[in-house]
Amino acid sequence: MTPFSDWLHERLGLTAVTQARLLSTVLVLLGLWLLRRLVLALAYRRVTDPWSRYRWRKTITYLAIAAGILIVGRLWFEGIQALATFFGLLTAGLAIALRDPIMDLAAWLFIMSRRPFEVGDRIQIGAHAGDVIDIRLFHFTLNEIGGWVQADQASGRIIHVPNGRIFSEPVANYDKGFKYIWNEVPVVVTFDSNWKKAKEILIRIAMRHAEHLTAQAERELLEASRRFLISYKKLTPIVYTKVGPTGIQLTIRYLIEPRKRRGTEHAIWEEVLTEFAKTTDLQLAYMTTREEKTAALRAAAAAALAAEAEPPEIPRA
Repeated sequence: MTPFSDWLHERLGLTAVTQARLLSTVLVLLGLWLLRRLVLALAYRRVTDPWSRYRWRKTITYLAIAAGILIVGRLWFEGIQALATFFGLLTAGLAIALRDPIMDLAAWLFIMSRRPFEVGDRIQIGAHAGDVIDIRLFHFTLNEIGGWVQADQASGRIIHVPNGRIFSEPVANYDKGFKYIWNEVPVVVTFDSNWKKAKEILIRIAMRHAEHLTAQAERELLEASRRFLISYKKLTPIVYTKVGPTGIQLTIRYLIEPRKRRGTEHAIWEEVLTEFAKTTDLQLAYMTTREEKTAALRAAAAAALAAEAEPPEIPRA
């Protein structure tokens, strides 16, 4: 034993075998770190795409961690040379190092067996929403809707979502179960408007655009109720009344297919503007400022203005 080894044994109680294992562990970790840097440097010379570089970096890191666990484990645990123990540690090391890919694979099996969504479904998971256009072993792909685009229309971006996200975030499916969604269009008229007349107009407009879906929606609801606790008492369009800060809010509520939401809103608003333009007792409300003065205040203001307009008296010498 060297003097330094003797000092470690005396001060820290480390035997020669333990010291050898510690030194070997440090050398293994250092060697794996250098090997990882070398492989990534070679890969980065040939790959310039950021996403490809990211995948290279994650893969090499996972492999280095798995190799480190296996090699260091063989140094510290007795009996590791046995084949069964070796493969057991290999499996455990891979499970730790490749936790995310294994979770993604398990989630893929869940998606294929339980089918919370399929290709073609419109879903939302976390902050991302879109139409499912592909499902693979480790991720599924969305044609994004929303973002900076309003009314659930496509943004043009393609989003790759790891399959494991379905275990940690809620998934909203627009198409599974009940294939319609409720949409609302608020129309605010002034307090001076004939709100009852406005409500009749809105009901007629809503009926023209959504009443034909009622019979089909009832059949869909009956089918969905066999699998889910879904119950709606009224499926026909309705207009709700509410008093707001700027006027009377009349909210059209109706059923619509998810992909037609913006088209129906567009058509409804054009008809609302057309119908309201035909009458003089209906006005859309907006934020305004009204200033009112009493007769006394107006008289005082007029006297003050008159006094300011009179020329000042010039004193006599």
